[in-house]
Amino acid sequence: MKALVNFARIIVGVLFIFSGFVKMVDPLGFSYKLEEYFGPAVFDIEFLVPYSLVLAVVLVIFELLLGVMLLLGYAMKFTRWSLLLMIIFFTFLTFYSAYFNKVTDCGCFGDAIPLNPWQSFIKDVILLILILLIFKKNEFIKSIFSVNTNKWIIFVVFIGCLGITYQVLTRLPIIDFRAYKIGNSIPEKRQAQGNEIPAIQDFYVFDRNEEIADEILKEEKLLMIVSYNMNLSEKSGWEEVEKITKEAEENGYKIIGITSSGDKAIEEKQEEFNIDFPFYAMDETASKTIIRANPGLVTLEKGIVTQKVHWRDAKKLKFN
Repeated sequence: MKALVNFARIIVGVLFIFSGFVKMVDPLGFSYKLEEYFGPAVFDIEFLVPYSLVLAVVLVIFELLLGVMLLLGYAMKFTRWSLLLMIIFFTFLTFYSAYFNKVTDCGCFGDAIPLNPWQSFIKDVILLILILLIFKKNEFIKSIFSVNTNKWIIFVVFIGCLGITYQVLTRLPIIDFRAYKIGNSIPEKRQAQGNEIPAIQDFYVFDRNEEIADEILKEEKLLMIVSYNMNLSEKSGWEEVEKITKEAEENGYKIIGITSSGDKAIEEKQEEFNIDFPFYAMDETASKTIIRANPGLVTLEKGIVTQKVHWRDAKKLKFN
């Protein structure tokens, strides 16, 4: 029994750390998933939508810390209760999503390992069984280090989590698990590999009523300024865009804007920041997937992603 409990301890601890980490490197992506759950199509608790990012950050850090605490055998009463309550909540969430077909990807492992709701529900049931074993037989779990050492380890991990979170919220995710990562060919990812579903299914660009994605992806040198919602974008970002687009033009780049905002918002930004390149329409979710910045800058060469930067790092773009 002791060996079984400690086996469960390792499996649960590692999975919680992994799950927390892959979402921590892209907290905006997890916050978008929470917005989906909070929306009218799922739980209809839209008053929580403004707090999605804060909740995402708190949840992923707490999830990772729980995994570390379990492996250390630290504060086991708090740890086991927290694990149990969290897994009960997530098991209900994934069952609800699967049974009522509300969410196609649960977001449990971020974009690193996409799981459909039924796969996620099965995963949560297995974790629930393991956590129940830990909960009932926690006397077999002994602390690895002294209390003070454990406290310092938890503190250092917590500070590290805050540092990573700050970095990825003010820049781009440390690890890009999405199909639009640097080096990927968007045209290839739009095509099915054998019987598989295409990795990119929503890259559609509209010039009024005309779909022009194929035309755009043939450009030799293209700079896309992506802003999923121009009304929520930062003024400093457009100031950086204004500066960098001049350099891009001098180096022969075609420049386009991608947004889900309407004509009024586009015209206001064009007038305020002396923007003369055209803007085309794209679904908000798709543009959020391309780059986690508002605005963000992406360079393409015949559809291959060559550079992606947050507007704060616009000066790092290299044009040749």
